Amino acid sequence: MAFYLSLCLVLFAVSPALVSVEAHPARAQRAQAIYFMSNQATNSILSVPIAKNGTLMDGRSINTGGAGANLIDSMTGQPAAPDALASQGSVTIAGNMLFAVNAGSNTASMFKINENDPTQLMAVGSAAQTMGDFPVSIAVAKNAQIACVAHTGSNAGVSCSNFDAQTGFCGFDAVRPFALGQTDPPTGPLNDVAHTFFDEKEQNLITTVKGDPTKNNTGFVSTFKVSQGAVDMKGQQTSPNGTAVLFGTKQIPNTNRLLATDASFGFTILDMKNLAQPIAMTAVSGQKATCWATISPATGTGFVTDVGVNSLVEADLKTGGIVKEVQPDNGNPGMIDLVAAGSMVYALSPGNGTTPASIAVFDVSGGPGSAKAIQNFAVQGADKNSQGMAVF
Repeated sequence: MAFYLSLCLVLFAVSPALVSVEAHPARAQRAQAIYFMSNQATNSILSVPIAKNGTLMDGRSINTGGAGANLIDSMTGQPAAPDALASQGSVTIAGNMLFAVNAGSNTASMFKINENDPTQLMAVGSAAQTMGDFPVSIAVAKNAQIACVAHTGSNAGVSCSNFDAQTGFCGFDAVRPFALGQTDPPTGPLNDVAHTFFDEKEQNLITTVKGDPTKNNTGFVSTFKVSQGAVDMKGQQTSPNGTAVLFGTKQIPNTNRLLATDASFGFTILDMKNLAQPIAMTAVSGQKATCWATISPATGTGFVTDVGVNSLVEADLKTGGIVKEVQPDNGNPGMIDLVAAGSMVYALSPGNGTTPASIAVFDVSGGPGSAKAIQNFAVQGADKNSQGMAVF
């Protein structure tokens, strides 16, 4: 059992109320705000309110107390952008708490969301050292009160901490290492950690790690079991057959299956009980780097995006087939992190320094195959370094 548990048990002994995430009161199913981070030298969370019709309005920002950073693009030798972190899940929400990573300061930040005005965030504690190098993704187990951070720098792997709704992180434990042989800052977008998350039962911490086909380096899915309120220090690594650059993932609700992207061809459906053998593998024609995934409750289908192609691809979660591809006429160079909420899909397009950072809004209220672009909202204070996407 990891040592971070004992630290929070001390807090529990002092006051049980301190270690419980505040439960949500019943509220309308429609989303109220989306969040992503600037990932600039002074990192900040940008909160964007959602109108009743699902479109976006001007919001506000708050500093994370940490620093953003960029991978080094292995092709150019320059800071990577857009897709500065080459990851999914750099911003995560559990209950009314928001969590984010700060790659430039090796820290994680935690905020409480004001339920009366979800664009208002209040920092909970201070940004906490995560014990690894270059954190890019954060997973949160709401019921177990655990946050785990995935790092992709020289000290790569995942570290975990219990957290407290009033005081913040209890202290991250040692990194469970991945042998990537990376640098600080790391090079990318290949041979990097992509996404860490807990399964919906909070029984496993799952992390996708990209391979590098140019060096015959196969990526893998890492799993660590959660037992007795802590994440095991030893886990397993499995390379699904036929995959190479596994990236963003989303668990298909109420199943053991994952919708997972692979930047080398498109997307796949994986079975968490047999990760080695994909259930389906789907090539996306004309794709450059299909990397991010979400699932819409309105359609029961998945959606994936590509940083190099301005296309929203809808996936059939039963067959693995492509339902529809939407190429919005908005001038965006591509899209990265995305979320689905209510009858909408929201996708971040950080721009490229010439085009502005925007959020593309898609209406999927008509069910599978109905996706249509209805808004392209430019966000003040965001630029090509922007990363992450979460919804409240």
